[in-house]
Amino acid sequence: MGDSDDHVQPRSYWRCSKQDFLPEESFQSWNNYFSALSQTWFRFKNRLTSRSDDAIETMELRKRSENDLKRCLNWWDLIWFGFGSVIGAGIFVLTGQEAHNHAGPAIVLSYVASGFSAMLSVFCYTEFAIEIPVAGGSFAYLRVELGDFAAFITAGNILLECIIGGAAVARAWTSYFTALLDRPSNSLRIHTNLTEGYNLLDPIAVGVLVIAAVIAMASTRKASYLNWIASAVNTAVIIFVIVAGLAHANTSNLKPFTPYGVEGIFQAAAIVYFAYGGFDNIATMAEETKKPSRDIPIGLLGSMSIITVIYCLMALTLSMMQKYTDIDPNAAYSVAFQSVGLKWAKYVVAFGALKGMTTVLLVGALGQARYTTHIARAHMIPPWFALVHPKTGTPIYATIFLTIGSGCIAFFSSLDILASLLSVSTLFVFMMMAVALLVRRYYVREITPKRNLLKLVIFLLIIVASSMGTSASWGLNPKYWIGYTITVPIWFLGTLGISIFLPQQRTPKVWGVPLVPWLPSLSIATNIFLMGSLGSQAFIRFGICTGVMLVYYVFFGLHATYDIAHQQDKPKAPQSSGKEDTIESAVP
Repeated sequence: MGDSDDHVQPRSYWRCSKQDFLPEESFQSWNNYFSALSQTWFRFKNRLTSRSDDAIETMELRKRSENDLKRCLNWWDLIWFGFGSVIGAGIFVLTGQEAHNHAGPAIVLSYVASGFSAMLSVFCYTEFAIEIPVAGGSFAYLRVELGDFAAFITAGNILLECIIGGAAVARAWTSYFTALLDRPSNSLRIHTNLTEGYNLLDPIAVGVLVIAAVIAMASTRKASYLNWIASAVNTAVIIFVIVAGLAHANTSNLKPFTPYGVEGIFQAAAIVYFAYGGFDNIATMAEETKKPSRDIPIGLLGSMSIITVIYCLMALTLSMMQKYTDIDPNAAYSVAFQSVGLKWAKYVVAFGALKGMTTVLLVGALGQARYTTHIARAHMIPPWFALVHPKTGTPIYATIFLTIGSGCIAFFSSLDILASLLSVSTLFVFMMMAVALLVRRYYVREITPKRNLLKLVIFLLIIVASSMGTSASWGLNPKYWIGYTITVPIWFLGTLGISIFLPQQRTPKVWGVPLVPWLPSLSIATNIFLMGSLGSQAFIRFGICTGVMLVYYVFFGLHATYDIAHQQDKPKAPQSSGKEDTIESAVP
């Protein structure tokens, strides 16, 4: 099954040729490539304004995988995938780290703040996943609403999030494994003379990533069964942690409640947002869901509501068991139980944490590979990664690609470095999703008048700019309240402008985000605000990674996607003219 309707002999899945990596016309010869580079600016302007549509994402692009992903999941699977993909390193490791370093006992408020922002993003993801049930998740949604370039920037951050997220969880897995063996947290890592933060090599983390990838490649259904079992065990451990922890709680440990001030709460909230980040993996499973319109809302909203409550209870339990200054940042719950006399309990906690982080890696390997598959279908990266194995029904090449990337980073980088960078990337993607939802509701090509489109763009710029202003005011001086009296009303007026002056152009078929435009606009504001709570080093790393993505786009991604979008025009119109290409083809 290919793009062509011609009857051709099926090709072997196990292949690796230039045509599998660089099939586009721009890369067939050096002359073609230099010619393409000479048209970079023209092609960039063309792709900047291009749009895909629902039918292309759900039907045409799927053919480029040659074989279909198997529809074998229901809402029950998705709920457990939600538990498996979210509850792991975030709650078991970052809670202790941020309570000790930034928030103190008020870490529970950090989880409330980040959970609120995450639920706003869950609403946006749910509506899109029902309307466009494909493996590409946010990448596909942004291609439809914001265009190729915005989708590429998001795709780069998604891949960055996937690779770094897997590496971060794998590093945390090693820390808890040493706790289970009753050894110091870094005793199983190889100590070197490299720069601090990169000097503890972690071969165990690499091994865990490989095992999770092998299971994910074997079968989606079997991976789901394994996730059920592991998540059930993890849930039992969580119940034990909450019940046993509260039984040994000491309310005096909650004083002082906010030792680092309000700024510490939000700085921690931005970091622990990583603990909620796995829910977008559920949206990537939409293509393998039997009834997306029913299963996705139950799976996404149901699992995330329960998880938010669990996180807050676990954070409160830890803060009441042990003084925040005594919390171990690497294995907080295990050490906390040991401090209250339940030395044996730390082994139960460590075992449950390992189970949780194992399912995070497993579900991550499933969901992240599906992101990569759809990105490759659009030729943003080589289409070889889009191929689905005919027997397993899984994207083996995409899974291997992500595992190698995560393994290399996990081998060198410490968890704190990974978590801060990951939070920036995740918050950026979620912010873009909220913008895309507003565009979807208020703009439809060839129907919405141009004056309404102009109003929408202006109001969106006001919302984003005012949100950045609020974030900047907080970052420069949290106690200087005058800045908020300007930026918050401007955000309110921008959102009110959309509500009053623009009619909604599209009504969701099954389920939609309530209180539009207020909830999506609030999602934009909270995500940008949390981004501003992160340290400068996180943004420096984020900027470097984004710069690398743009270099890749200019020399490869731009020309690959341009060729695919205009491949039907090539025989009819010479490339030198360019005028014929100003009308976007229906092919993405």
